[in-house]
Amino acid sequence: MAIARLSKSRGGNPLQVRVLHPPPLNIMFFKKKKTEPENIEEVLSAFSNLKDKVKSLELEVKNLRAENKQMVQKVGVIRFNPFSDIGGDQSFSIAFLNGNNDGALITSFYSREGSSVYGKPIKNGKSSYPLSEEEKEILSITENE
Repeated sequence: MAIARLSKSRGGNPLQVRVLHPPPLNIMFFKKKKTEPENIEEVLSAFSNLKDKVKSLELEVKNLRAENKQMVQKVGVIRFNPFSDIGGDQSFSIAFLNGNNDGALITSFYSREGSSVYGKPIKNGKSSYPLSEEEKEILSITENE
């Protein structure tokens, strides 16, 4: 990639264009000062360094897996009609669960008079609040994803 720079010249042309070329990438980014190992001690040292790096990566993966258990991993939605006098499945329940089946259940009931929205905490796949049949169904489906 070339970069152009405009500048005023002293001669007859009022404007002069100079093209600036950046240094090759291999000079900027890929400079390697390391050479081949010359003896067995250098080889063993390199393996020891690799072993330490692998241990560090294993620990990092273990920590990421533990953190991942706390993030929302399962989401389920069910639409239903709780009232026979209203057409369509305009009510719904949504379950948000992590790897331990902890999370939240949000339910909206739609009627002609208005809508009601309820949120219920979920711990180990259970709620301390009573659940409707639809909420039980979506919770069961979402847990088994």
